[in-house]
Amino acid sequence: MNLHFEELTGVDGARLGIATLDAEKSLNALSLPMLQALAERLDNWAQDPQVVCVLLRGNGEKAFCAGGDVRSLVNACRSEPGVVPPLAAHFFAAEYRLDYRLHTYPKPLLCWGHGYVLGGGLGLLQGAGVRIVTPSSRLAMPEISIGLFPDVGASWFLSRLPGRLGLFLGLTGSHINARDALDLGLADRFLDDSQQEPLINGLLQLNWQEQTAPQLNSLLKALEQQAVTKLPEAQWLPRREPIDHALDVTDVTCAWKALSMLRNHTDALLAKASRTLTEGCPLTAHLVWEQLHRARHMSLAQVFQMEYTLSLNCCRHPEFSEGVRSRLIDKDHKPRWHWPDVSKIPLAVVDAHFSKAWEGRHPLADLSEY
Repeated sequence: MNLHFEELTGVDGARLGIATLDAEKSLNALSLPMLQALAERLDNWAQDPQVVCVLLRGNGEKAFCAGGDVRSLVNACRSEPGVVPPLAAHFFAAEYRLDYRLHTYPKPLLCWGHGYVLGGGLGLLQGAGVRIVTPSSRLAMPEISIGLFPDVGASWFLSRLPGRLGLFLGLTGSHINARDALDLGLADRFLDDSQQEPLINGLLQLNWQEQTAPQLNSLLKALEQQAVTKLPEAQWLPRREPIDHALDVTDVTCAWKALSMLRNHTDALLAKASRTLTEGCPLTAHLVWEQLHRARHMSLAQVFQMEYTLSLNCCRHPEFSEGVRSRLIDKDHKPRWHWPDVSKIPLAVVDAHFSKAWEGRHPLADLSEY
């Protein structure tokens, strides 16, 4: 199952639920059984009056979670080209339902986002009530490199970043550190990687019967004060002006060209971002542009419903399978994109990704009823 659950009892008899992603070799990549088991346990804890707080974390030093198990998804896609494999329909429904559940969880839910927090891992972190980052944190939505699109609620949280930073991060898959995450509202607290046990011990010492929020806040503030000297320097807010300038354009083709011109920039971070984009999937760039535009006025539930549609359609089209093959399976890093020129992708192809890919009612139609 690659998941571990435990309950610890505090001084007042209240219990702390701890869910640990435990697939260290795959950087805690999420499989369908993991998503289902985690959702079931979180629901049980939500309904148990003795469980007062939940901590979500990942095993190993390298990562909280590096995303979903896309290899299995692509193997299913390749066995049934042109259709939506049942595994994909079940996986994305389970993942987005879980993410939405985290965003609406009725009890204090803390997520320890150390190391790599990528794709589906960032979706889990963003759903938590207290999003904790550390000196080792590296957050990103790197789907441009595998022909997918920034999902797990990224339409929501990227579209709400200042200026054009959300579009930039979606197009380039750039990593952000702990300071960036705090600056951009993608994290709430900065703790040192060594402070997880002190955090757990502190949670067990709280009086969960009254004034819970001020006590929890005081605990987190005290721990953060001890760690503040290890906070890294900001990367992206100081670069907002050139990014906003480059992306002050009216369509994705112009955005692609503008960022491509930064490939040999003297600023190493901007140059790397440019190279990642230009080596990435042109169709993904179109999807990023369109999803962020559509998400500006959507509710959170509507965002996940849109992303479910996109995900299923990505499984029907060739770019996702080719990107994962190149990046993660054969690892030749030479994708042969079906649509290699960003300026020549038919609008009908982009629109098709936002079209219904199932029969009957939307499988996530009930999200807004939580």
